[in-house]
Amino acid sequence: MWIAAAAGSALFAGLTAILAKCGIKKTGSDAATALRTIVVLIFSWVMVFIAGSQGGMTEIAPRSLLFLVLSGLATGASWLCYFKALSLGDVNRVAPIDKSSTILSVLLAIICFGETGGLALKLLCTAVLGAGIFLMVEKKAGETKEARSGWMAYAVLSAVFAALTSILAKAGISGVESNLATALRTGVVLIMAWAMVFIKGEASELRSIDRKELLFIGLSGLATGCSWLCYYYAIQNGIVSIVVPIDKLSIVVTVLFSYIVFGEKLTRKSLLGLCLMVLATVCMAVFC
Repeated sequence: MWIAAAAGSALFAGLTAILAKCGIKKTGSDAATALRTIVVLIFSWVMVFIAGSQGGMTEIAPRSLLFLVLSGLATGASWLCYFKALSLGDVNRVAPIDKSSTILSVLLAIICFGETGGLALKLLCTAVLGAGIFLMVEKKAGETKEARSGWMAYAVLSAVFAALTSILAKAGISGVESNLATALRTGVVLIMAWAMVFIKGEASELRSIDRKELLFIGLSGLATGCSWLCYYYAIQNGIVSIVVPIDKLSIVVTVLFSYIVFGEKLTRKSLLGLCLMVLATVCMAVFC
C-alpha cells in the first residue's frame, strides 16, 4: 500500500507543477503560494474528519509536534522557492533541480534512520540520478547568465528545503496519524506563506488576480493536497529512501504535460537525463 501511495504522490505532484505554472503567469509567486495553501489546508482537514483522526491532536507528543512544525517551515520555504523558480524558468528545467532533493534525502535517511539495506545499490542509483539531473539542466538558447542563475538559485534552495522536509516529517510523524500530521504541517505552511505576502507588501495584488489564474491556483492546491496525503502515508508506513525517489518520478508527469501545455520540448541530452533519472528511481524502489 505504501508503494501505491508513493506512486499516487508522484502523479499528483507532477500535475501540481503544471497547474501552478498556469496560475502564476501574472500573479506573484508568493501570493499564489499563499492562496494555494488555503485550498490544501481545507482539503487536509476534510480528510482528517473523514478519517476520524481529529481526536489524536491531544495525544501528540511535544517532540513529534516540534518536528512537524519544523517540517512545515521547511515545506513553506521549499514552496516559496519552487514557485518563484517556476515563474522565472521553464518547468522541464526547474523540476529536475527540485527533484535533486532525492539525493540529499536518501543520504540523510541512511545517516539519520539507518536505512542501509542495499546500501551500495542505493548509492549507485543516487549517483546515476545526479547524472540524469545534470543532463536535464541545459542552457536555453539566448538565455543570459543572470536569468539562468536567477531561477536556478531558487530551484536549488527548493531542493534543499524539500530534502529537509522529508527527514523532519519522518521524525515528527511517528505515532501521529498521517492525515492529521499533514493538516498540522499545512497550517504552519499557511502562516509562513501569508507572512511572506505581507512582508513583501503583495497583499494588495490579491484583489486583481485573474479569475482563470485563480482557478488554476485552486486546482494546483487540490493536486498538492492529494499528493501530500499519499506522500505522508507512504513516509509513515514505508522506507524513506525508497518513498522519496518514487515520489520524484513526478518529473515524468511534469515533463509530459509541460510539452502538451507549454510546448517545452526536450533535447536528446535532456531526454537521456530523464531516462537515467527514471532508471535510477525504479531500480532503487524495486531492488533496495
